[in-house]
Amino acid sequence: MKVQNNSIILDYSELKKIIDAHKALGHKIVCTVGSWDMLHIGHLRYLIKARGQGDILVVGADSDRGIKLYKKNELRPVIPQEERMEMLKYQECVDYITLVDDIGDDGKWQYKLIKTIRPHVFVTTADSYPEEQIKDIGLYADDVLILPRQAERTSTTEIIERMIKKHFEAMLSKITKKG
Repeated sequence: MKVQNNSIILDYSELKKIIDAHKALGHKIVCTVGSWDMLHIGHLRYLIKARGQGDILVVGADSDRGIKLYKKNELRPVIPQEERMEMLKYQECVDYITLVDDIGDDGKWQYKLIKTIRPHVFVTTADSYPEEQIKDIGLYADDVLILPRQAERTSTTEIIERMIKKHFEAMLSKITKKG
């Protein structure tokens, strides 16, 4: 089975075979999961740092359904899951991309990806999961690395809020001038 890096692999059993082959070659496997909505510089810096922790980077992209559950917001994600995964595919630091759709009704991830591939390192940020979930993640990865945010003023939510504010102010200004 020949699979190129930068591949989107939706079948976890297929992904496990690929990752097991990398492990047999002595490769250190790193995994991270996120929404990757409106990919920005903070995301890219984070992915580059995550990739620096090992030889192979597996990136889980949260499903549209999952994001709606854990963000508790019907307006998110802005970018559909297929397009978010495709954007990740074009990042040189990313080796494999898969969809993460095992979000419980309580908005918590059920860990199917890391239970399946058992990465050497799982990379996350301090605000991604509550402490008890970080401990749970540690049951399925040899190490959990918590990175700080990689862009001080840039997050998808902040970008959306700035855009709305700027457009609202511009529209209000036009209405006021006409009035």
